Amino acid sequence: MDNIQKMKQEKQYEEYVKKKTPRHNVWLNMLKAFLLGGLICLIGQAITHYCETQGLGSEETAAWTSLALVFLSVVLTGTGIYPRLAKWGGAGALVPITGFANSVAAPSIEYKKEGQVFGIGCKIFTIAGPVILYGIVTSWALGLIYWVWGLVIR
Repeated sequence: MDNIQKMKQEKQYEEYVKKKTPRHNVWLNMLKAFLLGGLICLIGQAITHYCETQGLGSEETAAWTSLALVFLSVVLTGTGIYPRLAKWGGAGALVPITGFANSVAAPSIEYKKEGQVFGIGCKIFTIAGPVILYGIVTSWALGLIYWVWGLVIR
């Protein structure tokens, strides 16, 4: 009797989990990510095109495009629009420059109430910090490999 009751409880629990677990439409999520990422890239391309029509060189155009995308990302994060876009478009919001700007701006806004040092200063890189750390370590390691490879080939 105890075994039957246990199996019944397990079955009830499985049904409960199935009911509570959100179901995701992978194809719809990929479409949303594609559309949001594409929109961000389209805005970047429009900024680039505008800079080129103003007669800027390629380096100035790239700098202004990056600056504008970071600025837009931070403003949209501060107004609460970027998190809503990210919730809708998922991975499409992770376009490198805007996603990184959002990952720095969001914690600084969230922890502002804790003060400049213990709030913003301590928490600003909670999301972006690992990206910076592993980016630097990886680039250092690859640079070392490249250097050693150059010594071996000579």
